[in-house]
Order: sequence, then structure tokens, then C-alpha cells
Amino acid sequence: MKVSAKARMNRMFTNGNCLDVALDHGVCNEPGFLVGLEDMPRVIDTLIAARPDALQLAYGQADLLQSRPDKDKPALVMRIDMGNPYNVQRHRVMWSMLQNHDEPIIGALEMDAACVVVNLFMLPDEPELFRQCVENISKVRAACHRYGMPLMIEPLVMLPNDVRGGYQVDGDAEKIVTLVRLAAEMGADIIKADPTDRPEDFHRVVEAARVPVLVRGGGKDDLRTVLSKSSALLRQGAKGLVYGRNIYQHANPKAVVNALMAMIHKDADGEEAWDIYNNG
Repeated sequence: MKVSAKARMNRMFTNGNCLDVALDHGVCNEPGFLVGLEDMPRVIDTLIAARPDALQLAYGQADLLQSRPDKDKPALVMRIDMGNPYNVQRHRVMWSMLQNHDEPIIGALEMDAACVVVNLFMLPDEPELFRQCVENISKVRAACHRYGMPLMIEPLVMLPNDVRGGYQVDGDAEKIVTLVRLAAEMGADIIKADPTDRPEDFHRVVEAARVPVLVRGGGKDDLRTVLSKSSALLRQGAKGLVYGRNIYQHANPKAVVNALMAMIHKDADGEEAWDIYNNG
């Protein structure tokens, strides 16, 4: 890895660990994801004050973070692709594409991002969508190598749309490990992986990755349950978390960030994190 890439990763990871708050849900074109993100300047102000390690944004909102004069602020993780698998109604044609096909990371360089993130979708009976993702990653990997930009790959194994409405996580460890291994083979510097149904299996994901693994939050859940599951996954070797709706759709995002940061950086368990949240 180039020195410039290592320097960028150091902005994201504090002593090797990271809480990345995902706020890039606008690219999914799904109304329910935008609840809590209507006033983006206010959201960014709130989360900068909460002090996570990173904020994950698309190009069109990244200026709200990077135009701030604060010296000590979260690193920028930039989403540079978009697709339609998250919508409640299944589309006739599934697709995933880079937001800038000719120069895929130019926006991230312009905004001084610490990392870029791209999806690797594995949906039932959607081989063309998978091919598009592989092509996207190949193109981005070449650009990242050229400019010293770390690449986060997000391998997502999803259930059929008709199982729960909207493509949802398939927590089968065998499937997740296999797709994570593909992400590693394609040159990921960081992998954002779904949790396995059994948290005690997640060490297999970490072993397959051979790079830092951050756990993807997925849908919103009861916070105490989220903290308990997060603790179990971190103890399996994950280097941090990428959570969105479980933070920004919460009544007190700062308290949730405090609890998660204590787990990631101070090895608090789920109950200790719950107490920190209640005192936050």
C-alpha cells in the first residue's frame, strides 16, 4: 500500500479501529431511508459534535463536512456508486453503477476523502447486477492504486425480494465468507461486511478478509439488541462498525455514538455500552 493510502486510512482508524456513521442513504432512492436525514446540515452538525471516527457521505453532501473549518473532525468516507437493490418494490432491471464512470474517484480526491466505498451485490438470479459490480470494482481499484486512495468494498448477500419485502441481508455465514473472500481477492483495503446470523461465526469473515473488517448495520433495530450484537461481533475480530439508521434515526444520536465508541475503542461490552448510552 502506498504511503498516501496509509495516511488516509490513519485518518479513519484510531489505533486500528473505526466507527463510520453512514449518511449516504440518499443514493438508494428509498423514502424510508431519508427519515432523519431531511435537514442534512443539522445532521452533520450533530454528528461532528458526537465525534465518531468517520462520516460516510456521497459527493453531493460531502461539502457539509469538508467545508467545516474544524481541525479535529470525522474523516470522510465517500460513497461513489449507486444502485436500485434497496427499494421495497423489485425492479424489472437491477443495476449498480459508478457515479462518475470515466473518473470514478475524482470527486473523492476533490473532497479529500480518506476512503471510497463501492458495493458488491450478490442477489438471487441477478448475474448481470453482479457482473456490473465486479466491473465497477475493477475500475475503481485501478484508480485507487494510481492515486493512493483506500478502497472499501461492501459485499452484500441478499435474500429474494419476496421473502421480507425489499432485499434484506442473508446472514448465511458460508455465503458471506465466500463473497468477502472475493472482495479480498479483488484488492479491498477495508471490507464492510454484513453480520452472520450467529455472531460466533463472524471470525470466519475476518479470517477471509485479511484486511480490516467493519460490520454493516443494515436495518434499524432495538438499541439494546444492537449493542449486544455489536459487542459479540467486535469480539470476533471486527475492527469497527458502519451504522446509519441505528444512529441518525435515533432520538439521541450523540448518546448512541458515545456507546458505540466505547465498545470500539474501550472494549466496553453490550451492557456497559447500554449504561453509557443512558448516561449520555
